[in-house]
Amino acid sequence: MKGDKTRQEDNILKEIRRNTTREKEVIQVLEKKDSLTWEEDGVVYIEGRIYIPNNKKIKEEILKENHNLVDIEHPGQHRMLELLKRNYWWLGLKEDVKRYVQGCIKCQQNKVQHQKKAGELHPLEISQGPWKEISIDIIGLLLKSNGMDMIVVIVE
Repeated sequence: MKGDKTRQEDNILKEIRRNTTREKEVIQVLEKKDSLTWEEDGVVYIEGRIYIPNNKKIKEEILKENHNLVDIEHPGQHRMLELLKRNYWWLGLKEDVKRYVQGCIKCQQNKVQHQKKAGELHPLEISQGPWKEISIDIIGLLLKSNGMDMIVVIVE
């Protein structure tokens, strides 16, 4: 099992070496030549972590590898981000982890809900005639749509 992980990491490093494109921010950091950023054998290290170029295939492989670990399968968004940040760095890492975990059916099924339970509904009594009783709900401020930013609901 450990050999599989090492083989996957080797494949990822090979893909990184083949991909020579780098984001502007990474090039600027490399040009500063500080002790926290360096390049070795075609792999860039930022603060000791492997820089992953903007390559969807490499990122997806890393996300999959770190999400389906045998000992901590489906770690969730925060724990997965923490695991990845130990070894890897790329622009948009947090957003990519969030998107990946939100797309995982098992994670969504096992997700703990942190919301209060909805309160009881109290239906309106039936009125004695038209316009004898009305209720008005105003919902807003919302994002503008067709110049409007509120919803008014009137129930007779």
